[in-house]
Amino acid sequence: MGIRGELFTTEVILDNRTYFFNIKENRMGDVFLQVVESKSAEGSGFDRHAIVVFEEDMQRFLGGLESSLQYIEKTRKTRQKTSPETKGKKIVRRRASPTESESVNPHDKTPPPKPGRRVKVIPKKK
Repeated sequence: MGIRGELFTTEVILDNRTYFFNIKENRMGDVFLQVVESKSAEGSGFDRHAIVVFEEDMQRFLGGLESSLQYIEKTRKTRQKTSPETKGKKIVRRRASPTESESVNPHDKTPPPKPGRRVKVIPKKK
């Protein structure tokens, strides 16, 4: 067993926040997930907030998280369709032409790297 009952830990670092996912075991042998959010506080130090989900509740917790993610995806697609920014506009996606450093060598069998996708919004013609 690791420090303070830690069995496993991983972190996700974002712009101004870091999330820690810690799997721990308490003195009674109960395994639980601890999710900690850490962000810089104004001045010095960090604000830390944690939630704990015990092993027997994890499937229900993940079910709730999955339902929330599905709702976000569904509403995001709906919002995109009805967004005033895209209303009456046609969205066209195209690949950028390769630069000199990305140009295709006819003798090279490896495909060129894929450029980032760019979206340009063009108003529909009436």
